Formats: sequence, structure tokens, C-alpha cells
Amino acid sequence: MTLLSSSSSSLPFPIPIHTSSSSSSSSSSSSSSFIYNFSVFSNVRTQIQCSASTTNVCTQSPKIDTSLLTIAESFYEDELWAAASLRVRSFNRFHPDTFGLQDHRKYLAEREFEALKERVSGKRLGFRRVSCINASLPMSHILSLSLSDDFCSSCKFSDGGEDRVVVGTLDLNQCLSLPDEISGTKPELNEPDITRAYLSNVCVAEELHRNGLGYALLEKSKLVAYDWGITDLYVHVAVDNEPAKKLYTKSGFVYESDEPAWQARFLDRPRRLLLWKDLAIS
Repeated sequence: MTLLSSSSSSLPFPIPIHTSSSSSSSSSSSSSSFIYNFSVFSNVRTQIQCSASTTNVCTQSPKIDTSLLTIAESFYEDELWAAASLRVRSFNRFHPDTFGLQDHRKYLAEREFEALKERVSGKRLGFRRVSCINASLPMSHILSLSLSDDFCSSCKFSDGGEDRVVVGTLDLNQCLSLPDEISGTKPELNEPDITRAYLSNVCVAEELHRNGLGYALLEKSKLVAYDWGITDLYVHVAVDNEPAKKLYTKSGFVYESDEPAWQARFLDRPRRLLLWKDLAIS
């Protein structure tokens, strides 16, 4: 495996869902103030494609063993490739009989993989810091759920000799704004790029919706953002993506603004909403 950064952290379940610490608490002690509970993950809908969102009806999904789930920042190339492959599967709809489908999927995955490496390694201009956060399960557990071979093969990676599968992913971006997206307005003080961040490319494997994976990814991202000193966290969501809006609301995000209709038409996509979460009072 090729390492893109010198450090990594993982968060096996349970994950934090509540905190009572004040904004003056140090980042090193933030994790100790959380209360843990598995019950909130039941019936959470996780169709959360915030960069290329479409509304889909979720079918019955197999239930995962949450004790095997790990949520971690990714620094290795094979795991970044797995995350890129999951994004291609999540943000694109292909007819199964499309000519050259596998080659096209591979091309899209390669393009996202190279862009993701550039962002995570700190080479993309305009981004102070970017972290790819993934949720993963052991390959053996995925196989026991009788999921598709394509999913298992395209989203797998190796961690310490164990084959695992990326089942959810997102990017945490410390920056003033994201390309082609409306910008947040907070904080209103100096150097907003230091304490403002955006979530992007949020997705969960369609086969595993309704397992609380989306909520768990959001909670982990808030922990990482808090440790970075982020006070204002943003996410964009398509106006017609009701499951995503409900999930973000449950995670504490509130409406701040929305994309002008002309911009959505120009970019040929559903209009976006900008949601905001105040981490300073978390």
C-alpha cells in the first residue's frame, strides 16, 4: 500500500451521537464528552448523494453487524481507489447492457481516484486540508450478506492483511468554498478558511442503505472537523433529495441558503440547498 500521509485514525463502533462540551473544550479531550448509543442508527435513511444527488426508493437492505464496522480517515492508495469506485457506483446510473460499461466505469474511477489523491495530499489549490473518511466492513462479512460480486471486487482494499470493503465515504474539505457551489457565510470574523469546512461526495453503498452508515459517517466527520479547529461545517444537498435532507437535519444541520435557479440550469443539475452546522457550540 502507498501511504499519502504519516498518520491515520479509526473509529470502530460505537460512535458518538451527543456531546455536552463547550466551545472552549480542547480538541484533545473532545471525544471523552460523547455519549454512545446504538439505538439511534435504526431506521435512518442514508441516500445522501450531496454532489450528484437523485431520489431513489430504497429496497429492503440486509442488516450489518455494526461491531465489525470501522470508520476512519483514509491515507492509503488502495483504500482511496475503493472509495473512488464506490462514488462512481453511487453517483452514476448505467444501463447494464451499455457497450463498454466496465471500461467506462474504470475511466470514471481513475479520474476520481487521481483527483482524490491530489486533494488528500494537499496539492489542490484553494484547499487548506482534505480528508477522505470511509466506512468499511470485512470482506468475509460482506460475502455473508450475499451482495453482488461487482460491489465486493470494485470497493475492496487490504488493511493489515485483512480484506475489507468500503461501504460509505465522504470528503471533509477545509476551504472557503467548493468549485461550482454556493459558499457559506460563516464565520464572519477573520481567516474563515481556517475554521470553515464543507462535506462533499457523501455516499453509502445502495445495497446497505438503512443501516445507519450515513449518520455514522457524519458523526465521524464532525469529530475530525472539531479536531481541526473547524467552527462552521457545511454541506450541499439537492433540493429534491428528501432522504438526505432528513439525515442532515437529524445530524444537526440547518438551512442557510439555496442555489439560484439560473445557476442550477446553467450547470444542468437539480438546485442545491446549503446546510450549516455550528460546531463551536457542539
